Amino acid sequence: HSVSRISPNLAFVPACLPPDPVEVEELQHFVSNSKRLFIMTGAGISTESGIPDYRSEGVGLYARTDRRPIQHAEFVRSASARQRYWARNFVGWPQFSSHQPNTAHLVLRDWEKLGKLHWLVTQNVDALHTKAGSQRMTELHGCTHRVFCLACGDQILRSELQEHFEALNPTWKAEAFGVAPDGDVFLTDEQVRNFQVPACSKCGGILKPDVTFFGDTVSREKVNFVHQRLAESDSMLVVGSSMQVYSGYRFALAAWEKKLPIAILNIGPTRLDHFASLKLNSRCGELLPLIV
Repeated sequence: HSVSRISPNLAFVPACLPPDPVEVEELQHFVSNSKRLFIMTGAGISTESGIPDYRSEGVGLYARTDRRPIQHAEFVRSASARQRYWARNFVGWPQFSSHQPNTAHLVLRDWEKLGKLHWLVTQNVDALHTKAGSQRMTELHGCTHRVFCLACGDQILRSELQEHFEALNPTWKAEAFGVAPDGDVFLTDEQVRNFQVPACSKCGGILKPDVTFFGDTVSREKVNFVHQRLAESDSMLVVGSSMQVYSGYRFALAAWEKKLPIAILNIGPTRLDHFASLKLNSRCGELLPLIV
């Protein structure tokens, strides 16, 4: 079974007990009873690939540092904020873009192939579901592997932008201190000061990652599309998310209002615990492969 051979990276995974056989059976029953399963994933599915999350107790970015992700308004308004963002992102990109899907991503891909998974919505911007081969999928908050121009909308690959950065900054060097969930790293103001940021090659506009920054909203079209997929589904499974961010939480509320059964697989409490029919505190990559 190719899926079970991937060794997890547990540096950013909170401590938890191994799966309880009774709970495994309950989740098996939940999945077996679903014909059109709607799955929502969050940062907790990617921690086993070595990408830290924000909120996990003890190991999340908020617990370990006073760092906070960039705000949309700050990025749009301030050239120095963009310079700082892109300098950190430039240093972090080679490592961040090299992360690979873990067992949990591959299991969900297999569920899709078997016709069990109706639609997958991920709140992650790391492209790991795409790398795993998932296709019936919406990236709710976009993806760091794409960049677009705020003025003309032209899109390029993030890997292509890396080449522009290298050409503009041939002698610029910075040593990274620790990686954040969105692929940037810690740099000092001194290190960032001389970093050159390219403009859009088509119109000279501002380049931004194709992701929803904090303080920005997901497009109405995308939200409506996901609501349609949810309306076609008969149950909802949340994998690796505390559902603290409203952009994802609204779909759980909609599922609850439709009286769909909701199961949660997440280490630690979530915003849905009080109305879920099943809550499991286990590692995604340890429990999901046990479900057939």
